[in-house]
Amino acid sequence: MIPTLIVALITFIAITVSIIFFPSIKLKKSVIGTYWIIALVGAILLLLLRLVPIEEIWHSLTSNTSINPLKILVLFLSMTFLSIFLDEVGLFHYLARKAVKIAKGSQFSLFIIFYLLTALLTVFTSNDIVVLTFTPFICFFCKNTKINPIPYLVGEFAAANTWSMMLIIGNPTNIYLATSAGINFVEYFKVMSLPTLVAGIIQLGLIILIFYKKLKKPLEPQEDNFTIDSKVDLAVGVVHLFVCLIFLIISSYIHVEMYLVSAICAGSLLIYNLIMRIITKKHWRYVTDSIKRLPWELIPFVLSMFVIVVALQYQGIAQRLGELLGSSYTEWTYGASSFVVANVINNIPMSILYSMLPNGLSGIAYYKAIYAAIIGSNIGAFLTPIGALAGIMFTNITGNFEVNYGFKQFIKYGLLIAIPTIGVALLLLMFII
Repeated sequence: MIPTLIVALITFIAITVSIIFFPSIKLKKSVIGTYWIIALVGAILLLLLRLVPIEEIWHSLTSNTSINPLKILVLFLSMTFLSIFLDEVGLFHYLARKAVKIAKGSQFSLFIIFYLLTALLTVFTSNDIVVLTFTPFICFFCKNTKINPIPYLVGEFAAANTWSMMLIIGNPTNIYLATSAGINFVEYFKVMSLPTLVAGIIQLGLIILIFYKKLKKPLEPQEDNFTIDSKVDLAVGVVHLFVCLIFLIISSYIHVEMYLVSAICAGSLLIYNLIMRIITKKHWRYVTDSIKRLPWELIPFVLSMFVIVVALQYQGIAQRLGELLGSSYTEWTYGASSFVVANVINNIPMSILYSMLPNGLSGIAYYKAIYAAIIGSNIGAFLTPIGALAGIMFTNITGNFEVNYGFKQFIKYGLLIAIPTIGVALLLLMFII
């Protein structure tokens, strides 16, 4: 037990250190994240030291259960492909530009529109995609208009990691924790819709109070001639996403697993593009760029962390941790602890671990623990940049645009916004279940 715990802790600490000090390394023309390499080394070390049998890992990877990490990866990558494709054809950029025009020179109006747009897109796509898409636009736009980008960046990142709680597909952590408990699309929405809505409104009010003086300054209108290159491709992409969401909603009623629904929709969109590109002989940029932008590093990272957590479970450590959290007020013990742990080891490994901790619970206490961990994994993402992979990408983007939004500022706004937001969400969860 002790050797396994030591390897796991060293791996978690090394991942945190790498995210803060050297998040990536450059090999020729490629930039590679260090976090997944460290996780992979930790997993391999556990296997080499025989601290977890390879048969145990193989059984978990081939088991026909909803928490099979391979199924979850297929679900997340398929949904991500649909979202990235819509970004490549210009949907998100187009909506952002429209928001600027609607604001008519008012920063306050622009901020509200951006926040609502971020929330809406996050609900129907995912937080990572929205952060990757809108962060560069905000940095670029604010630099050209000579306005302070911080209120918009804080609003965007907080909204993306709060409204991602609304649907099961909003965050890979939602997918993992919910499927581990056998929670379907509709059941999830019934519980999480109200906490997300109220937490989002409270959060918006807090951000407006913090940045009210900055947002009162006028905004100079900018000329923009951006247009959608292919409205047909845009329409096809939107239809695929809409159909995918509909079938995800009814998947439990037609007895089709969610990963199959998303995989079929993503595959259909890919086949459409391949056929149309061959027939029309137009560029392949939308397809190739969408595939290139997929978070491929997430595959070795999730699988490696899965090996580490299976080892912790095999050695009885996960059970001990679950016992420490107890069986009373699990919405608070699991919610608060997951919020903190996400910012120590990142919310993806935290979610894999927390899917196993409540195994000793039953009934309402069990489901409260799972939903509380989901809330902690989402809202914990904007306490520090370590909380989620989106935070790492976010700080890299802002750094590239020379925006002064470092680690200290991230935590400063995170403390002011994240703690009240999670408090409200957990309080509502307490009465809903």
